[in-house]
Amino acid sequence: MNFKIDRRTALKAGAALAATYMLPAHAQAKPAIRFAAVFSDRDIRADMIRLFAKEIEGDFKLEPFYGGTLFKQGTELVALQRDNLEMGNIAPQDISKQIPAWSILTSAYLFRDANHLNKFFASDLGAQMKKMVEDQLKVKILGPTFFGTRQVGLKGKKKINVPADMAGIKLRMPPGDAWQLLGRSIGANPTPMAYAETYTGLQTGAIDGQDNPLPNVQNMKFYEVMSQIVLTSHLIGFDLLAVNMKTWQSMSPAKQAAFQAAADKAIAWSAAEHLKKEAELADGFKKQGLDVYAPDVGAFRAYAQKIYLASDEAKSWPPGMLEKINAL
Repeated sequence: MNFKIDRRTALKAGAALAATYMLPAHAQAKPAIRFAAVFSDRDIRADMIRLFAKEIEGDFKLEPFYGGTLFKQGTELVALQRDNLEMGNIAPQDISKQIPAWSILTSAYLFRDANHLNKFFASDLGAQMKKMVEDQLKVKILGPTFFGTRQVGLKGKKKINVPADMAGIKLRMPPGDAWQLLGRSIGANPTPMAYAETYTGLQTGAIDGQDNPLPNVQNMKFYEVMSQIVLTSHLIGFDLLAVNMKTWQSMSPAKQAAFQAAADKAIAWSAAEHLKKEAELADGFKKQGLDVYAPDVGAFRAYAQKIYLASDEAKSWPPGMLEKINAL
């Protein structure tokens, strides 16, 4: 066998090798991160994801899938756990199905506002709850994506003042025990239904109402098939921007820090936009002819807390956590 290589061939090979090392970063394939969410591409949170994608584009290529097109509502968490998805916007209710202690974070009238929510997740208490998810579910939570305060929207014209007035009202709630409990805690008859089917459900009378923050009511055009909005303010609506552990651990500490900083920036921008939008929308819906009013929120809060404290879910809440969150 002749192992002699002429000088010209060796130089060519060397030059080719050097050229691959000299390729600019953008010319080398960046790892793709698929992101799945149930919200539409018109949602403020879709703009949040576009902002996030821009911040990380030097290191990663983000591929977003909106409207539950890649994974159906409620299945994103399992997809992250099975390494079938790199990133998702997941509901705390889905986490509580696997970690019962998390159901405290899905309870009505827990967080006072977006600021209280963010304070909690930035605190030692929040770190404790996030660590549970990392250890038990192998998913990294980047932060809470606030999407407004949940209000009740109804098709009928019956005036609602106290929880007893909600008796017999078929209120659409997302599927899952935590959501059904939330519906019962405000006096309604909760009816599980996918987000994407809610408009048709209201139109056909399969449901009497839905509960969502006002920006969602606008995005999904629910106002077209409702006559009133009852400002119960029963839940500070939030999901969790999460990344699967395999993706997270494949990053260097410096890349992890940059990734988290990009998420923090996008999340803060989105929360501010939602707060601004909510104030504008209440007035806007009134002008469109909807009856928009506040019931006796104190009566709703007292009723909801009684329902939660008597529930099986409350048995799994970390001792003293409720008091500590209230004191934040």
